Amino acid sequence: MVSLDYTVWIQMINFLVLILILNKLLYKPILGIIDRRKKMMEDSDAEIKGLQDTVARKMAEYEERLRQAKLAAMDQRAEIVKAGTEQAKGIVDAVRKEIPGILEEFHGKMNREVEGAKRILQENSRKLSLEIAEKVMGRSIS
Repeated sequence: MVSLDYTVWIQMINFLVLILILNKLLYKPILGIIDRRKKMMEDSDAEIKGLQDTVARKMAEYEERLRQAKLAAMDQRAEIVKAGTEQAKGIVDAVRKEIPGILEEFHGKMNREVEGAKRILQENSRKLSLEIAEKVMGRSIS
């Protein structure tokens, strides 16, 4: 059987001293390292979350600027098309205004050529009719 004498008290004191020594040399440093690692992990998580928030915000800003650029490009395209349409309409109107003048000039030129052709034909028809009459009659008519 186990006797309870002064050795039990020595072993209890020895155990308590061992706990204090182990606590100071082993448990506290390990717990300190674990706490530092835990703090580092929390800091890293916070930094990652901050970076993710920054990336999300910058992506939203980029998409907004891209949308605005597309809208501006569409507006500019519409303005260019409108200006081109107005310019084309102006050119067509100018050509339509020139057409009567061109037609009048053409008719005038055609009338002058017709008159010239009539004069030439009248002169030549008189000569031709005299030549035909001379050939038919077989003698000269002058």
